[in-house]
Amino acid sequence: MLKLPPLSLYIHIPWCIQKCPYCDFNSHALKGDVPHDEYVSHLLADLDADLPLAGHRPLHSIFIGGGTPSLLSAEAMQRLLDGVRARLPLEDDAEITMEANPGTVEADRFNGYQQAGVNRISIGVQSFSAEKLTRLGRIHGPEEAKRAAQLAAGLGLGSFNLDLMHGLPEQSLDEALDDLRQAIELSPPHLSWYQLTIEPNTLFGSRPPRLPDDDALWDIFEQGHQLLSAAGYQQYETSAYAKPGYRCRHNLNYWRFGDYLGIGCGAHGKLSFADGRILRTVKTRHPRGYMQGNYLHQSNEVAMADRPFEYFMNRFRLLEAAPRDDFTALTGLPESAVRRQIDDALRQGYLTESADHWQITQHGKLFLNSLLELFLTE
Repeated sequence: MLKLPPLSLYIHIPWCIQKCPYCDFNSHALKGDVPHDEYVSHLLADLDADLPLAGHRPLHSIFIGGGTPSLLSAEAMQRLLDGVRARLPLEDDAEITMEANPGTVEADRFNGYQQAGVNRISIGVQSFSAEKLTRLGRIHGPEEAKRAAQLAAGLGLGSFNLDLMHGLPEQSLDEALDDLRQAIELSPPHLSWYQLTIEPNTLFGSRPPRLPDDDALWDIFEQGHQLLSAAGYQQYETSAYAKPGYRCRHNLNYWRFGDYLGIGCGAHGKLSFADGRILRTVKTRHPRGYMQGNYLHQSNEVAMADRPFEYFMNRFRLLEAAPRDDFTALTGLPESAVRRQIDDALRQGYLTESADHWQITQHGKLFLNSLLELFLTE
């Protein structure tokens, strides 16, 4: 028997105005107009096919990601969220987040998204340096980023987030900290501050730019973390900072090994069942195939042997203590299945242990990959 965790919904909008050179997400440069109505119809049909997996559980959160979801019209967003609400109950305080690109943000459209039910907006700023934005292939400038944040603040949403990158091509410590200071001045309740990594199958992957070295990256992180802490932001995950009461509920559900339906091109899902099964789903990546009605690309049950790694890969990204009972409740495995690995992690100083919890240490945060490797199957 598994304890059924909260259920979230991820919705993928696959189009962008242009593909950024660092991006390995499932996004496609727009050719022509966004097929608003047609795509929403397919999303709702995809959700219909997944409803038996949900077991009438209410939705804890919805996250509309991409691509650039703010390319979708407010009318299409209204129809989409109305369609979701008609199919699944929502918790009274459900968080509904939509990603937005500052270059596609308009006041009227933001109001429309809010009326459709969006109560949290995540704005992909990345940098406030015009030169760095050009290097990253972004379609917006620094002033548009600030205007989008001010617009989000003025709407009276439940929350909004700014996405910011550091470790950019040839970025100095002062440049990285200046980006952070400008973000803090806009007073977002939540800041995602993450390091640029070069991914294969991207333009940067084939022609890598020169990035700051490890010592410079450490200085950026250390001094940036101090800046954020002094401004009242608490780090609660590897790359996530929030003012008290504003942590992202949707992402917390991922990291706590919660369940989620995934609809739209290339969306992933993870569902637990009381009989002990854990199912993962992946939807068809390309809009062409997806919009022919071929939604499900693959589904597979998570083997018992793979569950420890999958669980801790998520759980140990969080800085909060991990309840020991949750491991068994959410994976169906006894603690004895990972006792040797936990003991190794304790011995190496990656974790501390109490009667009820495991807590990742500062050393464990720095060597997270080494900690997680302990839980890989042979």
